[in-house]
Amino acid sequence: KWVFTLHKPSMIPFLQYSEKRDLREKIFKAYINRGDNNNESDNKSVLSQMVALRLKKANLLGYASHADFVLAEYMAKKPENVYKLLNQLWTPALKRATNEAKELQDMIYAEGNNFKLQPWDWWYYAEKLKKAKYDLNDEVLRPYFKLENVREGAFAVANKLYGITFTERTDIPKYNEDVKVFEVKEADGKHIGILYVDYFPRANKRGGAWMNNYRSESRMGGKVVTPIVTNVFNFTKPTGDQPALLSFEEVSTLFHEFGHALHGLFNECVYPKTSNVAWDFVELPSQIMENWASQPEVLKMYARHYKTGEPIPDELIEKIRKSSLFNQGFATVEYLAAAILDMDWHTITQPQEIDVEQFEANSMKRIGLIPEIVVRYRSPYFSHIFSGSYSSGYYSYIWAEVLDSDAFQAFKEAGLFDQKTALSFRKNVLAKGGSEDAMTLYKRFRGAEPKIDALLEKRGLKL
Repeated sequence: KWVFTLHKPSMIPFLQYSEKRDLREKIFKAYINRGDNNNESDNKSVLSQMVALRLKKANLLGYASHADFVLAEYMAKKPENVYKLLNQLWTPALKRATNEAKELQDMIYAEGNNFKLQPWDWWYYAEKLKKAKYDLNDEVLRPYFKLENVREGAFAVANKLYGITFTERTDIPKYNEDVKVFEVKEADGKHIGILYVDYFPRANKRGGAWMNNYRSESRMGGKVVTPIVTNVFNFTKPTGDQPALLSFEEVSTLFHEFGHALHGLFNECVYPKTSNVAWDFVELPSQIMENWASQPEVLKMYARHYKTGEPIPDELIEKIRKSSLFNQGFATVEYLAAAILDMDWHTITQPQEIDVEQFEANSMKRIGLIPEIVVRYRSPYFSHIFSGSYSSGYYSYIWAEVLDSDAFQAFKEAGLFDQKTALSFRKNVLAKGGSEDAMTLYKRFRGAEPKIDALLEKRGLKL
């Protein structure tokens, strides 16, 4: 007997692989109805009160809406700028998702079934279609992504871009025996800072991956205090004679957090507080690093079979490239729908009695969300915006992806490791923190405001 929970690491594999359609429906509906069952755990009344109180607070501070209040300190500045971006992306993403739905429906009919594709069917048939199209899974790729090789690959990219070096130090105190410590230096040997890497899970360690500063860079009174930063992960530990082998998603995560680390290491702000950047700008340094991880030229640098040492074959690199575009309509649409729902809740300007279910239904109807897809987070369990820090800010993931795609385009145009472009990115983006307006810094690097074209191409959404 098996027990599956509504936590995504348990639920998603069930939706992907279970042949029992009735149980897929049961677990999916249980998931999307969390906090919405008209019982003692129902969130709708609390949600309505929170929206009203946020509006009241914003009004007291002189803002028309909660979103106006929040975005005043963000890169987007105004709700209309967020809506403009989301609407630009929505049309091509919805068209792609509609085509994907048709392809999955055709597969259902081809199998001799006559039911209509439902949200609880999407993951199952998408997984079958992906296998049929690309015959690619993590177990085929893992042997080429030995943890130590991936780490050295990230270090090598930073070296080729910025000339910096990473030297392991065994004489510096560390808080766990699994942790490794590296001194980071300029090409001329000048000390930049210290990087701790903590890769494996422990009983007292929370899940996920993140970057932290133990000590931020500062230059007060002419005294330079160098940074101490850490990258933390939860990769599977080595077992027996097999080293830690990563999935490609984990490879991307390592590069992502390493980008955050470089941001902390390269900071040149005078005061620690000015190193804090706008919420919708903070993911640019991390997300841009993911682009290098998947480039064929870079994969050849670090992706080697852990037994034979052979570099990853070209056919696998091509499968990675092609599969990266798979199901992007679905992924983009369910995300954008949540970002729009967040903005709709927080651009309310008049106190009112709100029927939560009707409000959400009207929001999704207005944008034309197709019935085969459910908004990634329905309002009663949208914890990012109602118990986290993302209210009026859930859009920031895609905003940062527009930035990183547009910024990486500069490297694609000049060369993946073009020194002039890398120096400009370091000087104008990574070193400045929040000392100047984020858009000013970006335009100083790129010469213009970001465009969505590179992101549309990267996600396969170009019309």
